[in-house]
Amino acid sequence: MSTAHVTDHTAHHGHAAHHGDAVAQEDLRVAVAESELTLGQQERLAFRIERSDGETVRDYDVSHERQMHLIVVRSDLTGFQHLHPELAGDGTWSTPITLSEPGGYRLFADFSSAGGARTLTSDLRVDGAAELVDLPAPAPVATSDGGDRVELERVSGRDAEAEHATQSASAGAAATLRFAITRDGKRVDVEPYLGASGHLVALREGDLAFLHVHPSGDGVEFDTVFPTAGRYRLFLQYQVGGRVQTVAFTQVVK
Repeated sequence: MSTAHVTDHTAHHGHAAHHGDAVAQEDLRVAVAESELTLGQQERLAFRIERSDGETVRDYDVSHERQMHLIVVRSDLTGFQHLHPELAGDGTWSTPITLSEPGGYRLFADFSSAGGARTLTSDLRVDGAAELVDLPAPAPVATSDGGDRVELERVSGRDAEAEHATQSASAGAAATLRFAITRDGKRVDVEPYLGASGHLVALREGDLAFLHVHPSGDGVEFDTVFPTAGRYRLFLQYQVGGRVQTVAFTQVVK
C-alpha cells in the first residue's frame, strides 16, 4: 500500500491542506490498495482511512450530502476529477476511475469523522512519458466543459469592496470569489449541487496545497482565505439541467 498525509486547518468556509507531520498529529492516514494505474483504462480505485495503530475508520459524518469527497488531479493541475466513492462494510472506499494521461497524480480524501474535518492525500502513478503543461495565465473568463461562459466577477479583500478579477488576491486576507454563468448571452440559473449553488476547490501550483470552499451567499459566491502566496488553480463545479459542469481559473495570490 502507498500512503501519504497532510496537515489541515480551517480557513473561513474552507480548509487548507499542506504536507507535514500529520500522521502523528491527526493519527490518521489514507492507504491506497493499488497506486499504479493503467493508462486510459477504467479501474477500481480502493483505499481506506486508517489510524496509526492500523485500525480502519468506519464511521463518517455526512458533509455536503456525502461522507467522502475524493479529488484526483495530475501534478500539473490537469485532469481534475471529483468523485464520490462507495463505502463497504470493512471500511474500504472504492470508485471507478479512468486516468487518460500518463504521469503522477495526487489523491485528496476529504471527509469528516467524529465531527472533525480532514483532508488526507496519497500519490497515484500512470506509466508513460508525461507531457506536463504550464498553468494557464490568469483570465477573468473561461468556458466550462459544457460550453457555458463563466466569468470570475470579483476578487475582494477586507479593505477593498471590489477589484478586477485578474488582480491578485492577498495571502491571509478574506477574499470573495463570485462567478457569473451565461449561455447564449443569458444568465444560467444553477441547480443545487451537493446541497449548495456550487463547489470550489483551489490547488496551489507546485506543492498542490489544497483549499476546499463552499458557497457563502445566494449566488455562486464563495468567501475564503488563501493561506499563502502563489498561483492557484480554481476548479468550480455547478449543476444545470441535471449535469455537473466544471470550469477552471488561475488565481494569483501575493
